[in-house]
Amino acid sequence: MADITLSDVEKVARLAKLSFSDQEKEVFLQQFSKIVHFVEKIGELDTEHIPPMTHAVEKWNVVREDKEGSSLSNEEIAGIAPRFDDGHIIVPKVKTHE
Repeated sequence: MADITLSDVEKVARLAKLSFSDQEKEVFLQQFSKIVHFVEKIGELDTEHIPPMTHAVEKWNVVREDKEGSSLSNEEIAGIAPRFDDGHIIVPKVKTHE
C-alpha cells in the first residue's frame, strides 16, 4: 500500500468533522503510518492452516431470558425526559445533511 500522506490525514479529519493543527496532523500522520504498516505485517502472516472464523470466542449473543415486566407510563416518561411531545421523546439532531 502507498504511504499515508498529509492529504489522507486531512481527508479522514474532514470526514470525521474534526479539525487539527498542523502539528497534530503530523502526529496523526506518523500514527496512521504505523497502524497501516502493522496491518500490512498482519496480512503477510501465513494463515493457510488456520480455519476461518467469525468470532474470537465460541459463545456469543449470551443474553438474559426475556421476562415480562411493567413499563413506564407516558406521564412518567414525560416527567423524566428532557423533551416530550404527543407521546414521543424529542431528541436533538445527530446528523445533518450536507
